[in-house]
Amino acid sequence: MPSRSSARLAALTVAAVCSAASTVALTSPAQADSLRIHDIQGTTRVSPYTGQKVADVPGIVTATRTYGSSRGFWLQDPTPDDNPATSEGVFVFTSSTPKVAVGDSVTVSGTVSEYVPGGASTGNQSLTEITKPTITTVSTGNAVPAPVVIDAKSVPAEYSPAGDTAASGSVNGLALQPSKYALDYYESLEGMNVQVADARVVTATDPYSELWVTVKPHENRTRRGGSLYASYDDQNTGRLQIQSLGSTADFPVANVGDTLTGTTTGPMDYNQYGGYTLVASRLGTLKSGGLERETTKKQSRSELAVATYNVENLDPSDATFDKHAAAIVNNLQSPDVVSLEEIQDNNGATDDGTVDASVTVNKLIDAIVAAGGPRYDWRSINPVNDQDGGEPGGNIRQVFLFNPERVSFVDRAGGDSTTAVGVTKVHGKAQLTASPGRIAPSDAAWTSSRKPLAGEFVFHGKTVFVIANHLNSKGGDLGLTAQYQPPTRSSEIQRHAQATLVNAFVKNILDVQKNAEVIALGDMNDFDFSDTTKILQGDGELWSAIQSLPRSERYTYDYQGNEQVLDQILVSPAIRRGCDFEYDSVHINSEFHDQISDHDPQVLRFRP
Repeated sequence: MPSRSSARLAALTVAAVCSAASTVALTSPAQADSLRIHDIQGTTRVSPYTGQKVADVPGIVTATRTYGSSRGFWLQDPTPDDNPATSEGVFVFTSSTPKVAVGDSVTVSGTVSEYVPGGASTGNQSLTEITKPTITTVSTGNAVPAPVVIDAKSVPAEYSPAGDTAASGSVNGLALQPSKYALDYYESLEGMNVQVADARVVTATDPYSELWVTVKPHENRTRRGGSLYASYDDQNTGRLQIQSLGSTADFPVANVGDTLTGTTTGPMDYNQYGGYTLVASRLGTLKSGGLERETTKKQSRSELAVATYNVENLDPSDATFDKHAAAIVNNLQSPDVVSLEEIQDNNGATDDGTVDASVTVNKLIDAIVAAGGPRYDWRSINPVNDQDGGEPGGNIRQVFLFNPERVSFVDRAGGDSTTAVGVTKVHGKAQLTASPGRIAPSDAAWTSSRKPLAGEFVFHGKTVFVIANHLNSKGGDLGLTAQYQPPTRSSEIQRHAQATLVNAFVKNILDVQKNAEVIALGDMNDFDFSDTTKILQGDGELWSAIQSLPRSERYTYDYQGNEQVLDQILVSPAIRRGCDFEYDSVHINSEFHDQISDHDPQVLRFRP
């Protein structure tokens, strides 16, 4: 779920989000002698003047935005009130390049509105604005109000209040408690000039010239400098997105663990892709943390190395084949089996009915050979056209790569895109009815989603069952800064159904052969502490091996400053009880601005 640049879609009022927040328009504007910015902002997230015209609101221009579809300027009252819940800043939406300059003292007349970035359906909070403004310049060259310093002491440890059950869980109508909740604190600064200092980068610069920092350097710090997302109740309150009001060409190109030294200053904004954002008029200086890509250990002759790697919509037109190959050969040390996720068909997103992916896979195999690796063989099953989700026309699927010099694949006919693989008992051992085969492909749990690919491998005469997964994505879930708290995770309903089917299939294998060695791996699109993982694990049929790592190393993905687990390798009791396995989350992508995938690969080494 990569970040996107902020965009104005429409000026929406909170009436579109919560009708209880709407008010009747005044017949005449409120006058300046009784109305200031803190009155407009009020003590909740919704202005008490929404939809009303206001007149001659005074303030100093602290910053201007002269690009994009959200042009305007930030206005701040240099004479604040004594209520910490009321912001002294507001965004004035001009729609065209504003004609004011930083330091101008102006009065603004216009209409107060609550703009919801992305629209009400996103569940986002709203941004208080003055729209359709008439601006009068009183004087120029004035001092800009000193920025509010955001640091570890100022940001509360609790993230958000619970929403009002009478308002469908919305926090919009709740009185702000900026000394108790981080989201309330950030909201109380909406539109104001703020500042962070010597802030560590916790999400690398993305293609949209955005990065995330933390103002709490010790908050769930990972070994390599990020912030770990370890539970639904520990959202990392010190995270803050940084954008720039200047040229994107000058935006720092940062990796996790770097630092924006000195001060970064600008207005507090709220956008669709990350919520509260410091839009910098002055950026700190980037100091490198020296982060380097990891390399895992080479498996021994007696160890089977099994990996999972999401290669992010790989198709023949991509320029990343050589880099993926180098990662597999050098950083992953040429695993014996690699489960690849997001392999697209031979013409990528062209939606013309093509489902075969042999060109894509063989191009990667050739690149691996050129990088000094083995010539992998491969197995997969083509999906039914446009039935497995992902990028339209791309027909993403899982693919097994395996090194035939080290491991063999058991081919057993009968597996296709719509036939369910089963488990039989042969000579007292479990055996798949088809290899490769797909698990319950016609079940509604897999609607518009990837079906798991199961296969039998033999290593040193011992059978290992491997199930490659790419579960339903988190698309549609509300963001952590949503107005509905706690945020709804609607996507996990389907993921739970999928996890139930995968666990049941593993249980079928273990019912036939208690000591069978089974691996379920892939992009599970859910955390190691999630209910999805609990369902996959069941009553001990599987165990997520990433839990064998120290807590500070348990992550495969970095989203909005939260390093988290999405990719997992789960093992059956026979593998776990052996106690001779090694697990490695190989951090080569998620922390870097020049990532070739947004996921870090995972490797399991064990002796079957």
